Amino acid sequence: MSILYIIIGLTLLVFGGNWLLKAAVGLSLKLNIPKIVIGMTVVSFATSAPELIVSIKSALNGATGLAVGNVIGSNIANLALVLAITVILSPIDVEKSFYKTDWPVMMIASVMLYFFIANDSTIQTYEGAILFASLIAFLIYLLRFQKLAVVDEVPEDDEEMPLFKIAMFLAIGGFGLWAGSELLIDGSVTLAKNLGVSDAVIGVTIVSVGTSVPELAASIIAVINKEKAISLGNLIGSNVFNILAVLGITSLITPIEVKEDAASLISHDIFWMLGISFVILPLVFIPKGRRLGWRDGVLLLMAYITFVYITLS
Repeated sequence: MSILYIIIGLTLLVFGGNWLLKAAVGLSLKLNIPKIVIGMTVVSFATSAPELIVSIKSALNGATGLAVGNVIGSNIANLALVLAITVILSPIDVEKSFYKTDWPVMMIASVMLYFFIANDSTIQTYEGAILFASLIAFLIYLLRFQKLAVVDEVPEDDEEMPLFKIAMFLAIGGFGLWAGSELLIDGSVTLAKNLGVSDAVIGVTIVSVGTSVPELAASIIAVINKEKAISLGNLIGSNVFNILAVLGITSLITPIEVKEDAASLISHDIFWMLGISFVILPLVFIPKGRRLGWRDGVLLLMAYITFVYITLS
């Protein structure tokens, strides 16, 4: 039954990612907003919805290790797994906004999380408020300033859609992602618990990969449809949303404590997240400036396999 849930969940996530991408492209044309901005806002928020649902449910049920592990694991998976697979399939030319705005904001959010959690092993309510306020400030900056800063070439096959159709694709896509993630998580967690694995390890490996499937689906579909700006913007934006929105909102509802049985999140996993987030910047410039190619993808994928192996062992 668990395997059936996983298969149905994955199928819903792939379709949900496709519908969401259609809505995002339509919205960017309708509002004349560059696709990378849409990728970092609308698509990022929708593909981060599974992490938000999982984290709130986990924290309220007392499984706080799962809540934090899910976000840290998802951020690692987004860059070392999803981005890796995406650039192995097709290289990505990186916009200036990546290293001027997007990457610095992702690093600042990651470092904030480290200090909040390393200090007392708890994300307090006021710290959640700081995270969420930072997200609002980032979104205001994106929509006011980056709209003009990003030059975007619209492919000829893009068509404007009526607003009701955009809303319909957005709603169906969001529902597909939510329902798919629920089934995938239920199936994965049941399978993992039968193997006797702790909730922190489940969160940082199986659940984080499961909740990163929407990003993977949206990114691969974006590459196939030659919407690469959405692909990269979605991943960086998703990592920012995971920290600032998911953990911010969750800790506003209830403080998130990292218990002793999940101590490896602070002593081990968060350093992997910081390291992989940081290394994306030099990879963008080496060996060829402002470009991520298949070699970068292979390096990131090897890093992810190493991380999972060390975590499970």
